[in-house]
Amino acid sequence: MIEQLLGSDNFNILPHLAALAIAYALAFPIGWNREQEERSAGLRTFPLVAVATCGFIQAAESLTASSPEAMARIIEGLITGMGFIGGGAILRLQDSVKGTATAASLWVTGAIGVAAGLGSYDVAVMLSLVTVVTLWLLSPLKDPEREAEIAGDKTLHAPEE
Repeated sequence: MIEQLLGSDNFNILPHLAALAIAYALAFPIGWNREQEERSAGLRTFPLVAVATCGFIQAAESLTASSPEAMARIIEGLITGMGFIGGGAILRLQDSVKGTATAASLWVTGAIGVAAGLGSYDVAVMLSLVTVVTLWLLSPLKDPEREAEIAGDKTLHAPEE
């Protein structure tokens, strides 16, 4: 059985391995950032999300070759699923919301996996670059007092008299 698979034209692992590796590599810096920021999802989650979404696209490829509408429905399901997973990363604390950047990062990581799965590596690279730049370069622009307030740390505020 395995010899038949390996000898057949249906078993060609290299293109799939390349797409999965690219999805993993492009998601890794996003996961690294979230891990360094000590967020709910991190180094393991982001590459797995990219690999999973890429894998769904790759696995459905032969089933949807003659029906672009079928692939569109699969992508639509992945978009919805990523929204659901991202929603789990969002926490409401008193009058503030925390985790929206992690949720958005999970969503874009799913898009990276889909793009890699479809062979749109240029799109996957650009999504990864824009996300990494946004997370790393825009983070210092956040208001530290507001961040401390969200985290429940009142040490940055001046003592009341």
